[in-house]
Amino acid sequence: MINLLYLPELREMLAEADTKGLHEFCTALHPARTAEFMEGLTATEAWQVLQHADPETREEIFSYFDPDKQLEILETQDRTEMAGLVAELASDDRVDLLHEADEGLVAELLPLLSPEDRRDILRLKSYPEGVAGAVMTSDIARLDENLLVREALNELARQAEELETVYYVYVVDDTDHLRGVVSTRQLLSAISKPETRLRDLMETDLATVNVMDDQEEVARKVAKFDLLAIPVVDDEFRLLGIITHDDVIDVMREEATEDAHLSAGVQPLDESYLKTPIVTLSRKRGMWLTILFVTALFTAFALRHYEEDTQKVAWLVIFIPLVISAGGNSGTQAATLVITALTRGDVKLNDWVRVVRRELAMGLLLGGFLASLGFVAAMLLHRELISAAVVASTLVLVVLAGTIVGSMLPMVFRRLGLDPALMSNPFVTGIIDIMGIVIYMNVAIALLTLTGKMPATPVP
Repeated sequence: MINLLYLPELREMLAEADTKGLHEFCTALHPARTAEFMEGLTATEAWQVLQHADPETREEIFSYFDPDKQLEILETQDRTEMAGLVAELASDDRVDLLHEADEGLVAELLPLLSPEDRRDILRLKSYPEGVAGAVMTSDIARLDENLLVREALNELARQAEELETVYYVYVVDDTDHLRGVVSTRQLLSAISKPETRLRDLMETDLATVNVMDDQEEVARKVAKFDLLAIPVVDDEFRLLGIITHDDVIDVMREEATEDAHLSAGVQPLDESYLKTPIVTLSRKRGMWLTILFVTALFTAFALRHYEEDTQKVAWLVIFIPLVISAGGNSGTQAATLVITALTRGDVKLNDWVRVVRRELAMGLLLGGFLASLGFVAAMLLHRELISAAVVASTLVLVVLAGTIVGSMLPMVFRRLGLDPALMSNPFVTGIIDIMGIVIYMNVAIALLTLTGKMPATPVP
């Protein structure tokens, strides 16, 4: 609510052309707070306020605007001014913004940019979504390996004026191949040895990602090595850019949201929930609901196949929900654990034997525990030893099947090059429900036949 209190004052300052007041407003607070207080302004009003900030502050405030507000300003304001704003933005931020803009608008803006900025934008826009190249920034501090420490410090000071941030200083050869990295701390510590060359100071054992690596792999590597930024190289190990930790956080949030959608049986949304059109939302939800509905139909067909047997032994129907829920829940647990482990990199595809062994042991332990509970429940509900034996035996087998299938299906999907999260919880449950019915009915028929308890005709 507090940001709304500033709107009358801002509009009054705009109406009175209070240059001093508007400049003070743009510079007095952190850019994020300034952007927050401007939320209620129209695109034109917001841009008029930003005119009273220096280019660097203007870019910072603009970067904290909601993406829709950014796009609206870009679309409605003077093209030359917008080209100047785009030129000030960090390379990855401006490419993200132009990705959302209309192609006609982009075509108008590009000729207004410098050839260098234009080439950089077109190069970054060429990378497909979801790879390292699509989230990297080309604003990086790079120094030649042959520079002396005193020369390197001067060059770094020159480059820093135009860089978004300087986490690490990357050392390259004459053809831009990445050779190593030095920190600004190392450079400053080496002031006492100004004639030392960077190649003698740099660290050569550094983590990198390929420009076409999946963004999830990038996030895992940054988290593993606890980096503030990671260099992006091509197949020939030429330095192309860096991916900073804030971009990695965005990637992790995006991937977590996608996995959450898939785990609930929803095709991932391109926009936020409230901004996604009803028709699009219905289509994305309906596709998975249809798949799950068909899966449920197979469960019905399985039950239909055993209709005569359930008519002969009516008490079998009582325990169907108990059996299939135990299998589905155990499968969901296993699938969630394995999907998470695959995402974090804790489990590799060649670990499948170890995973099977662990889930086999878990299936037997959990199945045995639930079987003892099921035995007691069956005795209380039906008071016959044979029904208790059927339920207990089935629970062991169904839970065992659930843990094995639930853990292996995500690994199969990963092997096929698909997202393991596609093996969503409802999908796993549907598959194991069918297996549960088949296992339950066959165990019941076998035990009832073996003990002579299977009626020859349906119970009237």
